[in-house]
Amino acid sequence: MAVRKKSKVAESEISLTHVDDKGRAKMVDISSKRVTEREAVARASIYMQPQTLEMIEDLRIKKGDVLAIAQVAGIMAAKRTDEIIPLCHTLQINSVDLEFETDKERSCIDIQSTVKTRGRTGVEMEALVAVSTAALVIYDMCKAVDRGMTITDIQLLKKSGGRSGTYLKEQDKQ
Repeated sequence: MAVRKKSKVAESEISLTHVDDKGRAKMVDISSKRVTEREAVARASIYMQPQTLEMIEDLRIKKGDVLAIAQVAGIMAAKRTDEIIPLCHTLQINSVDLEFETDKERSCIDIQSTVKTRGRTGVEMEALVAVSTAALVIYDMCKAVDRGMTITDIQLLKKSGGRSGTYLKEQDKQ
């Protein structure tokens, strides 16, 4: 059996909830937390050639209705976040909403997810996984016509509920 070196993270003054005192990964014990309404909002953007965006809007991508399929995939991904993100808790998701906004000027699609639950831990990861997956599905469905698409700006915009209260990301001034 290999000997593990003591983690520098464990020695630091920062307290990480997913690391024990020996520097090993652990799942956070949420059993004593109160059940509260929780919500998270995340977003991502996918940039593409103007012709690709036009094909998506006109339903001319051969694989089908890109945004409808990306929407279903994002919802499914949010519900299965615990299967792909290590140490995530399995949650009873009450609602997942995905919205897509096409922007011809920037030649991109902005994706926003809102995930809600009533539980002991938040749904930030579920919201982030939803927008990431939706963006990846858009890429997959359109890669035959545009391999240069770029997925960017995956970020948490808002989270509410729980002991830490509400977080609102300060919007970039553009």
